[in-house]
This record gives sequence, structure tokens and C-alpha cells, in this order.
Amino acid sequence: MKVQAVALISLSPFALVSLQAQTSTAKASTSLTIKITRSDSLQSNQGSAQYFTGSVQVQQLFPASDPSRTSGGKVTFEAGARSAWHTHPFGQILIVTDGTGWIQQWGGPIEEIRKGDVIWIPAGVKHWHGATPNTSMTHIAIQEELNGKAVEWMETVTDEQYHK
Repeated sequence: MKVQAVALISLSPFALVSLQAQTSTAKASTSLTIKITRSDSLQSNQGSAQYFTGSVQVQQLFPASDPSRTSGGKVTFEAGARSAWHTHPFGQILIVTDGTGWIQQWGGPIEEIRKGDVIWIPAGVKHWHGATPNTSMTHIAIQEELNGKAVEWMETVTDEQYHK
């Protein structure tokens, strides 16, 4: 009888762990589902004059959803339009999907970016991006949030800085 009691007591932690694992698996499989956002439900908004110069359309593709911190959007810059100087707490990836644009890191040269280019901007690097003076440019922007914030906006890019 003592042997059976010892055996049951020694197995009970494993049974509890097994039961907890089954419960966690069941919760995970019922609470996590694939979400499809149809393209016709995505809305574009005019980019704020506080953060952009010129005509810019911003379309949020996906917000950060717990536990993920990643968000993404599609941004279309008409010719001559650009962002203000800004940084990202975890960096940013840009994927140019149409047109030709420019990007500049603070203190560096303006560089041309074209359809198909993928740009990695490291965390905390002050930069701007936008269209060239004569062509529009569209990119997908992907970044992570820190405490609910994906970007730190700074001063606008002056015409003098833009035309360097």
C-alpha cells in the first residue's frame, strides 16, 4: 500500500504538468486564429503636415497586435513629397514597391531608392525618406513599437536639405 501511495504521489507532478500542457495547447489552438484583412477594407489617409511635406497617402496595413510589436503600412509620396526627420526605436525596413525615391541618414548623402529595393534603417538612426522631385514613390514600411510607439518624429526636412 505504501508503494502505491508513493508511486501516486511521485507521478502527480507529471500528471499536473501534462494536464497543464493539454490545457495550454487547447487554449492556444482556440484563441489564436489567422486573420485576413481584405485589401478593399484598408483605408488611406492624407499624411499629416506635421510629419510630411507635400502630398503623402498613408495606409495602415497592420497594427501591432499583442504579443507582437510589429506594425506595417504602405506610404505613397507624390513627386517632391517627403517625411520629416525621424527615428525608430527598433529600426525600420522599407520595401520600395513603385517609383523612385530618396533616403538620407543625418550627416550622410542623399541616396536613390528604386522599385524592388529593400532598405534597413538601424534603431535610433535619424533619417528621412520620400519621392524625388520629379517622380512618385511607394514603399511598405515595417517597424516595431516600444511602449506603443514606433516612431519619434523630429523637425521637417527643409527645401535646402532636400535639394542638396
